[in-house]
Amino acid sequence: MTSAKQQRERGFAALRLNEREAKPRTRGITEIRGPYYTPMGKRYLSDVLETMGAYVDSLKFAGGSFVLMPRPAVKELIDLAHQHEVLVSTGGFMERVLAAGADAVESYLRECRDIGFDIVELSAGFITISIEDWVRLVKKTREMGLKVTAEVGIQFGAGGASAPEALEAAGMGDVGWMIQRAHRLLEAGAQRIMIESEGITESVRSWRTEIPARVVAELGLEKVMFEAADPQVFAWYVRDYGPEVNLFVDHSQIVQLECLRSGIWGTSELWGRVQAYKGD
Repeated sequence: MTSAKQQRERGFAALRLNEREAKPRTRGITEIRGPYYTPMGKRYLSDVLETMGAYVDSLKFAGGSFVLMPRPAVKELIDLAHQHEVLVSTGGFMERVLAAGADAVESYLRECRDIGFDIVELSAGFITISIEDWVRLVKKTREMGLKVTAEVGIQFGAGGASAPEALEAAGMGDVGWMIQRAHRLLEAGAQRIMIESEGITESVRSWRTEIPARVVAELGLEKVMFEAADPQVFAWYVRDYGPEVNLFVDHSQIVQLECLRSGIWGTSELWGRVQAYKGD
Protein backbone atom coordinates (compact mmCIF):
# COMPACT_ATOMS: atom_id res chain seq x y z
CA MET A 1 0.00 0.00 0.00
CA THR A 2 1.40 3.42 -0.91
CA SER A 3 1.72 6.05 1.81
CA ALA A 4 -0.94 8.24 0.16
CA LYS A 5 -3.44 5.36 0.15
CA GLN A 6 -2.39 4.46 3.68
CA GLN A 7 -3.18 7.98 4.88
CA ARG A 8 -6.57 8.00 3.09
CA GLU A 9 -7.54 4.66 4.61
CA ARG A 10 -6.49 5.30 8.19
CA GLY A 11 -8.85 4.12 10.88
CA PHE A 12 -11.21 6.46 12.75
CA ALA A 13 -11.23 8.81 9.77
CA ALA A 14 -14.06 10.88 11.28
CA LEU A 15 -11.66 12.15 13.96
CA ARG A 16 -9.88 15.35 12.95
CA LEU A 17 -6.09 15.50 12.61
CA ASN A 18 -3.92 18.47 11.74
CA GLU A 19 -3.77 18.50 7.95
CA ARG A 20 -0.41 17.49 6.46
CA GLU A 21 1.08 18.12 3.03
CA ALA A 22 1.01 15.12 0.74
CA LYS A 23 4.32 13.58 -0.32
CA PRO A 24 6.68 14.79 -1.58
CA ARG A 25 6.48 17.27 1.29
CA THR A 26 8.46 20.47 1.57
CA ARG A 27 7.49 21.14 5.21
CA GLY A 28 6.94 18.87 8.17
CA ILE A 29 9.47 16.38 6.80
CA THR A 30 10.42 13.47 9.04
CA GLU A 31 13.63 11.52 8.48
CA ILE A 32 14.09 8.39 10.57
CA ARG A 33 17.31 6.67 11.54
CA GLY A 34 17.81 3.22 10.04
CA PRO A 35 20.33 0.60 11.16
CA TYR A 36 22.92 1.71 13.71
CA TYR A 37 21.93 1.46 17.37
CA THR A 38 19.85 -1.59 16.46
CA PRO A 39 19.87 -3.81 13.36
CA MET A 40 17.12 -3.24 10.81
CA GLY A 41 16.04 -5.82 8.26
CA LYS A 42 13.23 -5.84 5.72
CA ARG A 43 10.72 -7.43 8.11
CA TYR A 44 11.14 -4.78 10.78
CA LEU A 45 11.21 -1.91 8.27
CA SER A 46 8.12 -3.35 6.59
CA ASP A 47 6.29 -3.21 9.93
CA VAL A 48 7.30 0.42 10.42
CA LEU A 49 6.32 1.52 6.92
CA GLU A 50 3.11 -0.53 6.64
CA THR A 51 1.81 1.20 9.76
CA MET A 52 3.49 4.64 9.66
CA GLY A 53 4.89 5.02 6.15
CA ALA A 54 2.53 7.89 5.35
CA TYR A 55 4.43 10.01 7.87
CA VAL A 56 8.01 9.00 6.97
CA ASP A 57 9.74 11.03 4.26
CA SER A 58 13.24 9.60 4.35
CA LEU A 59 15.27 6.81 5.91
CA LYS A 60 18.90 7.41 6.90
CA PHE A 61 21.57 4.76 7.29
CA ALA A 62 23.79 5.94 10.16
CA GLY A 63 27.47 5.36 10.81
CA GLY A 64 28.13 3.72 7.44
CA SER A 65 26.10 0.71 8.56
CA PHE A 66 25.39 -0.24 4.94
CA VAL A 67 29.08 -1.10 4.52
CA LEU A 68 28.71 -3.96 7.02
CA MET A 69 25.56 -5.43 5.51
CA PRO A 70 25.22 -7.84 2.57
CA ARG A 71 24.59 -5.82 -0.59
CA PRO A 72 21.28 -7.63 -1.33
CA ALA A 73 20.02 -6.74 2.17
CA VAL A 74 20.85 -3.05 1.63
CA LYS A 75 19.10 -3.13 -1.74
CA GLU A 76 16.03 -4.77 -0.17
CA LEU A 77 15.75 -2.00 2.41
CA ILE A 78 16.13 0.72 -0.23
CA ASP A 79 13.58 -0.89 -2.55
CA LEU A 80 11.12 -1.38 0.31
CA ALA A 81 11.44 2.28 1.32
CA HIS A 82 10.80 3.36 -2.27
CA GLN A 83 7.61 1.27 -2.37
CA HIS A 84 6.33 3.53 0.43
CA GLU A 85 7.51 6.77 -1.23
CA VAL A 86 10.35 7.10 1.28
CA LEU A 87 13.69 8.48 0.08
CA VAL A 88 16.88 6.85 1.36
CA SER A 89 19.97 8.68 2.62
CA THR A 90 23.51 7.42 3.14
CA GLY A 91 24.02 9.39 6.32
CA GLY A 92 27.28 11.27 6.76
CA PHE A 93 29.71 8.50 5.78
CA MET A 94 31.49 10.69 3.22
CA GLU A 95 33.80 11.90 6.01
CA ARG A 96 35.26 8.40 6.14
CA VAL A 97 35.41 8.00 2.36
CA LEU A 98 37.31 11.27 1.84
CA ALA A 99 40.35 9.90 3.64
CA ALA A 100 40.78 7.33 0.83
CA GLY A 101 41.11 9.99 -1.88
CA ALA A 102 39.30 11.29 -4.95
CA ASP A 103 39.02 7.91 -6.70
CA ALA A 104 37.29 6.46 -3.64
CA VAL A 105 34.84 9.37 -3.61
CA GLU A 106 33.99 8.74 -7.26
CA SER A 107 33.54 5.00 -6.65
CA TYR A 108 31.43 5.60 -3.53
CA LEU A 109 29.07 8.02 -5.27
CA ARG A 110 28.71 5.69 -8.25
CA GLU A 111 27.80 2.74 -6.02
CA CYS A 112 25.38 4.89 -3.99
CA ARG A 113 23.62 5.78 -7.23
CA ASP A 114 23.67 2.24 -8.60
CA ILE A 115 22.27 0.58 -5.49
CA GLY A 116 19.44 3.11 -5.29
CA PHE A 117 20.30 5.72 -2.66
CA ASP A 118 18.48 9.01 -3.29
CA ILE A 119 20.38 11.31 -0.92
CA VAL A 120 24.04 11.57 0.03
CA GLU A 121 24.63 13.39 3.29
CA LEU A 122 27.79 15.48 3.33
CA SER A 123 28.98 16.31 6.82
CA ALA A 124 32.22 17.45 8.43
CA GLY A 125 31.74 16.82 12.14
CA PHE A 126 34.97 14.84 12.52
CA ILE A 127 37.12 16.45 9.84
CA THR A 128 38.44 19.83 8.77
CA ILE A 129 37.64 20.74 5.16
CA SER A 130 37.58 24.08 3.37
CA ILE A 131 34.21 25.43 2.31
CA GLU A 132 35.48 25.48 -1.30
CA ASP A 133 36.15 21.72 -1.20
CA TRP A 134 32.82 21.10 0.52
CA VAL A 135 31.05 23.05 -2.25
CA ARG A 136 33.00 21.02 -4.83
CA LEU A 137 31.71 17.80 -3.20
CA VAL A 138 28.12 19.06 -3.33
CA LYS A 139 28.44 19.82 -7.03
CA LYS A 140 30.10 16.48 -7.76
CA THR A 141 27.34 14.60 -5.96
CA ARG A 142 24.65 16.50 -7.84
CA GLU A 143 26.41 15.76 -11.15
CA MET A 144 26.12 12.06 -10.30
CA GLY A 145 22.33 12.46 -10.14
CA LEU A 146 22.03 12.32 -6.34
CA LYS A 147 20.39 14.75 -3.94
CA VAL A 148 22.48 16.31 -1.18
CA THR A 149 21.77 16.96 2.46
CA ALA A 150 24.62 18.96 3.97
CA GLU A 151 25.07 18.72 7.72
CA VAL A 152 26.53 21.65 9.65
CA GLY A 153 27.01 22.26 13.33
CA ILE A 154 28.96 24.18 15.93
CA GLN A 155 30.57 21.22 17.70
CA PHE A 156 33.82 19.70 16.42
CA GLY A 157 33.77 15.93 16.87
CA ALA A 158 29.99 15.74 16.54
CA GLY A 159 28.29 12.73 15.02
CA GLY A 160 29.77 10.01 17.19
CA ALA A 161 29.33 8.87 20.76
CA SER A 162 31.75 11.23 22.50
CA ALA A 163 31.22 12.19 26.13
CA PRO A 164 30.15 15.79 26.87
CA GLU A 165 33.49 16.42 28.57
CA ALA A 166 35.41 15.41 25.43
CA LEU A 167 33.25 17.66 23.26
CA GLU A 168 33.67 20.58 25.68
CA ALA A 169 37.44 20.12 25.49
CA ALA A 170 37.27 20.19 21.68
CA GLY A 171 35.49 23.55 21.78
CA MET A 172 32.65 25.00 19.73
CA GLY A 173 32.56 26.91 16.48
CA ASP A 174 30.95 30.21 15.62
CA VAL A 175 27.23 30.21 14.83
CA GLY A 176 27.62 32.91 12.18
CA TRP A 177 30.27 30.87 10.36
CA MET A 178 28.02 27.79 10.50
CA ILE A 179 25.17 29.73 8.87
CA GLN A 180 27.49 31.26 6.27
CA ARG A 181 28.65 27.77 5.27
CA ALA A 182 25.03 26.61 5.09
CA HIS A 183 24.24 29.43 2.65
CA ARG A 184 27.19 28.43 0.46
CA LEU A 185 26.16 24.77 0.44
CA LEU A 186 22.56 25.60 -0.49
CA GLU A 187 23.79 27.84 -3.31
CA ALA A 188 25.96 24.95 -4.55
CA GLY A 189 22.94 22.67 -4.85
CA ALA A 190 22.26 21.06 -1.47
CA GLN A 191 18.52 20.48 -1.13
CA ARG A 192 18.52 20.83 2.63
CA ILE A 193 20.73 21.62 5.62
CA MET A 194 20.82 19.22 8.58
CA ILE A 195 21.60 20.99 11.87
CA GLU A 196 23.72 18.77 14.10
CA SER A 197 22.23 18.50 17.60
CA GLU A 198 25.49 18.17 19.53
CA GLY A 199 26.43 21.49 21.04
CA ILE A 200 22.81 22.68 20.85
CA THR A 201 20.47 20.16 22.53
CA GLU A 202 22.74 17.11 22.85
CA SER A 203 25.85 16.63 25.00
CA VAL A 204 25.44 20.08 26.58
CA ARG A 205 24.80 21.18 30.14
CA SER A 206 21.93 23.43 29.01
CA TRP A 207 20.21 23.78 25.64
CA ARG A 208 21.32 26.65 23.42
CA THR A 209 17.89 27.49 22.05
CA GLU A 210 19.09 30.78 20.57
CA ILE A 211 20.95 28.84 17.86
CA PRO A 212 17.89 27.21 16.19
CA ALA A 213 16.13 30.58 16.41
CA ARG A 214 18.95 32.25 14.47
CA VAL A 215 19.10 29.39 11.95
CA VAL A 216 15.37 29.66 11.23
CA ALA A 217 15.57 33.45 10.97
CA GLU A 218 18.44 33.34 8.46
CA LEU A 219 17.77 30.13 6.49
CA GLY A 220 14.01 29.57 6.87
CA LEU A 221 12.17 26.46 8.05
CA GLU A 222 11.87 24.71 4.68
CA LYS A 223 15.60 24.56 4.01
CA VAL A 224 16.67 23.10 7.35
CA MET A 225 16.15 19.90 9.31
CA PHE A 226 17.02 19.61 12.99
CA GLU A 227 18.47 16.51 14.59
CA ALA A 228 16.06 15.75 17.41
CA ALA A 229 16.31 12.06 18.33
CA ASP A 230 15.07 12.67 21.88
CA PRO A 231 11.37 13.05 22.78
CA GLN A 232 11.98 16.15 24.90
CA VAL A 233 13.92 17.75 22.05
CA PHE A 234 11.44 17.08 19.24
CA ALA A 235 8.56 18.14 21.49
CA TRP A 236 10.35 21.46 22.06
CA TYR A 237 10.86 21.98 18.32
CA VAL A 238 7.17 21.31 17.63
CA ARG A 239 6.15 23.62 20.46
CA ASP A 240 8.36 26.51 19.34
CA TYR A 241 8.27 26.11 15.53
CA GLY A 242 4.98 24.32 14.93
CA PRO A 243 4.05 20.91 13.52
CA GLU A 244 5.69 21.60 10.14
CA VAL A 245 9.27 21.85 11.37
CA ASN A 246 11.58 19.31 9.64
CA LEU A 247 12.99 16.78 12.10
CA PHE A 248 15.33 13.78 12.23
CA VAL A 249 14.37 11.17 14.84
CA ASP A 250 15.01 7.53 15.61
CA HIS A 251 12.82 4.95 13.87
CA SER A 252 11.41 4.01 17.28
CA GLN A 253 10.07 7.56 17.76
CA ILE A 254 8.00 8.03 14.59
CA VAL A 255 4.64 7.28 16.24
CA GLN A 256 5.30 9.59 19.18
CA LEU A 257 6.42 12.43 16.91
CA GLU A 258 3.45 12.07 14.56
CA CYS A 259 1.03 12.09 17.51
CA LEU A 260 2.47 15.53 18.32
CA ARG A 261 2.40 16.78 14.73
CA SER A 262 -1.17 15.62 14.20
CA GLY A 263 -2.35 17.17 17.46
CA ILE A 264 -3.91 13.99 18.85
CA TRP A 265 -1.64 13.42 21.85
CA GLY A 266 1.33 14.78 23.72
CA THR A 267 2.80 15.74 27.06
CA SER A 268 0.83 17.92 29.47
CA GLU A 269 2.65 20.92 28.00
CA LEU A 270 1.43 20.19 24.45
CA TRP A 271 -1.70 18.07 24.84
CA GLY A 272 -4.43 19.66 22.70
CA ARG A 273 -2.31 22.73 21.89
CA VAL A 274 -0.69 21.76 18.55
CA GLN A 275 -3.01 23.19 15.89
CA ALA A 276 -2.99 23.90 12.15
CA TYR A 277 -5.15 25.93 9.75
CA LYS A 278 -5.15 25.39 5.99
CA GLY A 279 -8.31 27.32 5.08
CA ASP A 280 -10.59 25.58 2.58
